[in-house]
Amino acid sequence: MSDPTLGTVAVLGYGNQGAAQALNLRESGVSVIVGARPGRGAEARAQAALFEVFAPADAVRRAGVVAMLVPDEAAPGVWAEVGGALAGGGAVVFAHGYNLLYGSLAFPAGADIVLVAPTGPGRVLRQLHERGEGLPAYLAVHQDGSGKAWARAEGYANALGCGRAGLWRTTVREETEVDLFGEQAVLCGGMNALVTAAFETLTAAGYSPEIAYLECVHQLKFLADLLHDRGITGLREGISSTALYGDVTRGSRVIGESSRAAMAQALAEIRSGAFARELAAEVAAGQPATRREVARGAEHPIEAARRRALGLAG
Repeated sequence: MSDPTLGTVAVLGYGNQGAAQALNLRESGVSVIVGARPGRGAEARAQAALFEVFAPADAVRRAGVVAMLVPDEAAPGVWAEVGGALAGGGAVVFAHGYNLLYGSLAFPAGADIVLVAPTGPGRVLRQLHERGEGLPAYLAVHQDGSGKAWARAEGYANALGCGRAGLWRTTVREETEVDLFGEQAVLCGGMNALVTAAFETLTAAGYSPEIAYLECVHQLKFLADLLHDRGITGLREGISSTALYGDVTRGSRVIGESSRAAMAQALAEIRSGAFARELAAEVAAGQPATRREVARGAEHPIEAARRRALGLAG
């Protein structure tokens, strides 16, 4: 059943997260419209999913709750365009606190500005909802204009299906800083650097690139699933005694003091705002470093090894 505190929700940003949230909300009985620029791909995708689509500012005018699900770098420009259309007593929901912590977005004094951050990508949020399950979510209140912002955040999270798995109250600062650190140290930066370094170590020693890929990258999913399902102790119970001894005696060599110092430095840069300033400069310049590194990575031998190992075309 829909939460009456939500009213009509306007979803701005019909990408992976936006599409998943819009569909989940609608299936929970919430009235959902989509804000998208005419003629763009988002408009076509939302219309194909049978949503009413309006220009962004018009969608905001028609809604009591606005879900800001555009990319972090696009949010300041989008909000400058549509923020004035927010109805008195309205609410804005963010899925990540980046622009609330580091940005300078202006909100009406009477509005509720909340954070509802599912702990996974949109496709997982959607898949779990379709199975009658949920993805845990972090909740925070940036501005409590109505005195009921926490209730609004919880109502929105429950409509996404997240309440089935757990809602964790936090602050905008904690969610943002921990999220950035997790991405940099483990989930993206750390993981990609680790598997690439392992692949390079083996191939430099003369081992087959295909076997190096299968051992250090392909099998990662199976162990990650075990870690996800059972935790570290459960994973250790599910591997061989040889693997277990290698784990407890060699893992701390790979992630040793220099790695811990690098993690501490990355966290310090996040907490001081240095990372946000660096990212802002990168975006303003057209993201040259990002594009360069992505292109370089696409040409790395690990990509060709993957295709050969898995029998993929190209």
